[in-house]
Amino acid sequence: MMAFTVQASPGSAGYTIPDADYLRVAPSEQMGLGEALASGLWQPLEEESLNFGYISDVVWLRFPVPDLPGNRALLEIRYPQLDDITFYLLENGQLSKQVVTGDHHPFNQRPVIHRHFLFPFQAGPDDRYEIVLRVKTQGAMQVPMRIWTPAAFFEQVSITDQLHSVYYGIMLSVLFFNLFIFLALRERMYLLYVLTTAGYLLLISTLNGTAFHLLWPGLPELQNQAMMILVPTAVIFTLLFSREFLNLRRTGPTMDLMIRVAVALNVGAFVISFVTSYSVASQLSVALAIPSCLLLTIIGPVQWIRGNPQASYYTIAWGLLTLGSAVAAANKYGLLPNNFFTAYAIEIGSAMEAILLTIALAARLYQEREDKVRAREAEIAAMAARRHAEVRLIDQALHHPLTGLPNRTSLEMAINELINRDCRTRYSIGVIHLTNLQAITKTLGHRNTDRLIELAAKRFNATIRELPGSYALETSGKTSYYVASLETDTFGFVVATDDIAQSPKAMVRALEDIREPLDYLGMQLPLDPRTGTAIYPDHADDATTLIRRAYIAQGTEDARDRGLAFYQPSRDSYSADRLTLVSELRAALQNDELRLYLQPKLSLKSHSIVGLEALIRWPGRETPVRPDEIIAIAEQTGLIKPLTRWVLENALQLRAQLHEQGFPLDISVNISPNNLREPDFPIFVQRLMSSYQSVRGAITLEVTETSMMQDPVNSLKALNSLHSTGIPLSIDDFGSGYSSLSYIKQLPASEIKIDQSLITELLSQTDDRVIVRTTIEMCHSLGYLVVAEGVEDDATLALLEEMGCDMIQGFVLTPPLPFDELTAWLRAFDSEDSARQLG
Repeated sequence: MMAFTVQASPGSAGYTIPDADYLRVAPSEQMGLGEALASGLWQPLEEESLNFGYISDVVWLRFPVPDLPGNRALLEIRYPQLDDITFYLLENGQLSKQVVTGDHHPFNQRPVIHRHFLFPFQAGPDDRYEIVLRVKTQGAMQVPMRIWTPAAFFEQVSITDQLHSVYYGIMLSVLFFNLFIFLALRERMYLLYVLTTAGYLLLISTLNGTAFHLLWPGLPELQNQAMMILVPTAVIFTLLFSREFLNLRRTGPTMDLMIRVAVALNVGAFVISFVTSYSVASQLSVALAIPSCLLLTIIGPVQWIRGNPQASYYTIAWGLLTLGSAVAAANKYGLLPNNFFTAYAIEIGSAMEAILLTIALAARLYQEREDKVRAREAEIAAMAARRHAEVRLIDQALHHPLTGLPNRTSLEMAINELINRDCRTRYSIGVIHLTNLQAITKTLGHRNTDRLIELAAKRFNATIRELPGSYALETSGKTSYYVASLETDTFGFVVATDDIAQSPKAMVRALEDIREPLDYLGMQLPLDPRTGTAIYPDHADDATTLIRRAYIAQGTEDARDRGLAFYQPSRDSYSADRLTLVSELRAALQNDELRLYLQPKLSLKSHSIVGLEALIRWPGRETPVRPDEIIAIAEQTGLIKPLTRWVLENALQLRAQLHEQGFPLDISVNISPNNLREPDFPIFVQRLMSSYQSVRGAITLEVTETSMMQDPVNSLKALNSLHSTGIPLSIDDFGSGYSSLSYIKQLPASEIKIDQSLITELLSQTDDRVIVRTTIEMCHSLGYLVVAEGVEDDATLALLEEMGCDMIQGFVLTPPLPFDELTAWLRAFDSEDSARQLG
């Protein structure tokens, strides 16, 4: 406690310390005033004040009243923890005044209301006065006495109370400051410090009598109990605060254990104080407080040496408090005499401790704030880095790593956004696929291929940008991207359908630019791009389906031949209906549900039926399937191999049946280019013919001109192998492809079938007549027979006959018929022919 007392030599300025004798009497002895005065055991008090520590004896004190100015005086006993005090004033050996007080009596019964014991008395100049005191207490037996003149005492009290106010002000400021911090931060450490400060404040105010005076003046029992419990309470909160402040759970586990043991012992002392005597409880509390404070004093330097940043303030603060507590405890035990320092050691130490620890907590708060600021800055930096990484990931997720163009996801998002923004506008979604990239990679390597793709991406982006109605998929800075990289060799774009439809020349120019070879390393490298287009909402109403169907379109023959193809649902073998149709076609093959229809060929020279063409049909279905659709599905799904074998086997069986019924006609069977790529196909055909020796050479295999040009080398090899076994070959759909005459001359074929696209408008189109006439003459000069397909009227038949065509087939004769109907038609045709000859 920060308090000061004016002290003077005996007889000087205001007070006198009496020269007293004392008498100790056992508590079992009952001794009155007279017996005490008559005792011969009185001893002179050698010290300025009596301090016997913890004793149970009753102590009597007597001293003469010194000469003081004036008749009025005050006896002050400056130790307020005395249980019972009886004041006797003897005038000329006779009892003149008796007062009984002590902290076992209500405060308002004191002769003067003050935290110390004050006994006013009067002493005349002509009489002899003596004061006798009887003191009994369960606590420390200390009786520091002074005799004051009233004026001097109250002047001194005014100064002392002011200094006490400073102390209490410091402690209360510390308490409320840390309480506000706790309420703001809700950190347990600040609450523990508030409780620690409050404990010491109550303890010291109780020790100097202020609490009894101001808080519970009518409850002496509470005053005695408070003395027993406040010492362990203050020590417990001090231990807990120190443990939290130094973070001993992490920085010093062993010391943390010692602290917890000390807390447990002081809790025990707290509990014992309710069930034992005041003397035992107070001695036990003080006995435990001393080693606890020493432990706290030792912990500070140890943690300081170990580098704990909070230990420096803590060491100094608790060193001062421990020193003050040790001095006060030694004074209680009578080891140190009563003086200003011993009387107020705890107050001085606690005030210094409170100030230093408040500074430490403020420094800690500032450091925590700085740490939080740095942590926040680090968090913001981490968030910025994470945001940057997220942006990079998003950028990578939405862009192709090689070209830097938007990827499929970006294209889908752009398409869906356009559709949601304006669902009434028609959009064309285009897909450009580079078909020659694999060959270039094998020739120049992957690194050069990557560079080519980058160049192609720039060209395509510039080309599409110039198209009317093109949409920018993304704008980044000054760069706008009109093309997306769907895959390494595939690009996509979006244009307004109606805008591009009004500028067909712009579309043609764009296609030419796209198909233009790239100049790289001094070479003109063709990428052979194919473009497919699907239109919203004609072909689909979502981005995923539109892109998929544009993919399908670029994979068609139209895209291969012309560079551009539009999606056609009828040619989509990847639709859900087509997938179902594939399964049904496989089942139809297994269950023999397909049928061969036959269409006759008429010789224009003999006007007789000279052959039949076998055409596949799928009867019995609620939804009819066109023959070309059956073939397309079979080719795309790998069913063409078993389907062709089924057709050949059934055609041979029908040929045998026709022969048995008297119609020795040859049958033509179409084969797929996929069949020509089968290594075992020629062997299969040879074995199949060997099993039908009677019809050897009566089956002609038809191969389309376009299919042979897909793989001319292997096709020629397979056809030569078949021809060597005596199987006739026919070139179907001649005139629909782009085969060269030199290649046609190499084919081991005996027959050419002119495509029906040249026959249909033969009567009205002069160009078609020139082409057909030239074709017939050219084929005859090369030794081929010529068959015209798709003849539907007699005038066309007559014109072809006049041109020298060898055979025709078409609806002018009959549509393809099942076997039974065909045999009936053949009989009817033979009867009509016989009738014409007889006529």
